[in-house]
Amino acid sequence: MTEETKVELTIREALLPSKLQDWRAKLRAKAKQEKRERFYSLYGLISHPETVRAGWAQVRANRGGPGVDGVSIEGIEKEGEEAFVGELVKELQEKSYRAGVVRRVHIPKANGKMRPLGIPNVRDRVVQAAVLLILEPIFEADFLECSYGFRPGRSAHEALEKIRQNLIHGRSSIYDADLEGYFDSIPHEQLMKCVRMRVVDGSVLRLIEQWLRAPVEEESKGGGRRRRRRPESGTPQGGVLSPLLANIYLHWFDHAFHAVEGPAQWAGAVLVRYADDFVIMARQVGTKLEEFVRAKIEDWLGLKINREKTRVVEVREPSAELEFLGYSFRLDRDLGGRKIRYWNMQPSAKALAREREKLRGLINRRRGCQALPELIAELNRHLRGWANYFGAGYSRKAFREINAQVSRRLARHLRRRSQRGWRPPKGTSIHAHLQQLGLIYL
Repeated sequence: MTEETKVELTIREALLPSKLQDWRAKLRAKAKQEKRERFYSLYGLISHPETVRAGWAQVRANRGGPGVDGVSIEGIEKEGEEAFVGELVKELQEKSYRAGVVRRVHIPKANGKMRPLGIPNVRDRVVQAAVLLILEPIFEADFLECSYGFRPGRSAHEALEKIRQNLIHGRSSIYDADLEGYFDSIPHEQLMKCVRMRVVDGSVLRLIEQWLRAPVEEESKGGGRRRRRRPESGTPQGGVLSPLLANIYLHWFDHAFHAVEGPAQWAGAVLVRYADDFVIMARQVGTKLEEFVRAKIEDWLGLKINREKTRVVEVREPSAELEFLGYSFRLDRDLGGRKIRYWNMQPSAKALAREREKLRGLINRRRGCQALPELIAELNRHLRGWANYFGAGYSRKAFREINAQVSRRLARHLRRRSQRGWRPPKGTSIHAHLQQLGLIYL
């Protein structure tokens, strides 16, 4: 690998077999060097045993439940992983592989509504992972810096820091966008045209088309009879390949935004996009910019803007704030009393409400029989994960609120399960005693 094609490996990349790393590096280098190159010989790499085995390793590491066929990861491990991988390789090489039905479930969203999630069978997830391993470096060479979601080596924290820096530099007029049912509304024909801009291997394209058109099975409301339908648009949110396909489609909005006739040029605007969530930051968001977004998103890409949730906010105004990826940004007065203001970035009120609800579920009456060390260990794992994400910016106040709630709920839980009425040892506070029992504080 030459210095020109050498890239910083992500943890996931470093765990791949060396042969697969080499293929990905060559594909990435060629795509970067030749922006109009269309790749026509990829199926052999996808169906290679090394790629399918690596796809299985990634699906196995992510665990996840079974699909419609009821086959679980644990079941495959018990029956024999090599036989499972070998059978998939054979199907792919003989081109007899066919996509299965997608199981649709609904999970709660932050706003109380339900988000549809498509769960393919394990075998389909493995083949999608193999396709992702080969296609990802090609399209990553095209994606722009403004895109942060579901990309190797990029994170939500980078997107948040980009917003904070642009607020500091005066771009405080914000177009805060919301796309209505993005993953379910991507037009198949237009999406495949975007894929064909780089990939013209017919066997690979047919695989993707199979997954896009695979029947979706879900229970009727209230349970009972299952029904199946074949989707006319969208890519199942929950499929391994769906995040890449979603980025491929919205990449063309990114491209138009930064083109000569786009707002990046004539308005000095900055786009920050995390999958289908994006904000546009400028010194002044006017009707011209709003019309540009509407025309590109709705007329050109065939998507729909949720007008109830999309808004323009002037974050410098009193009491105004921007919420993005669980954080809120607002201009606050200096806590030390100085006559200056600073851009405060902290967990949003909605994020705190969701965390309090989660803690109520972790510490409640139903946990009365759970051993205390086990409960505290489970709490610690959850709190560490929450703190790792929400530790950016000025999070100390939010952390104190969460610490206080955990202490209150855990003390109440201990009193409830004790026949004599629980109290900490004499001379020791509840906070200190819970810490002695192993509870971490943020």
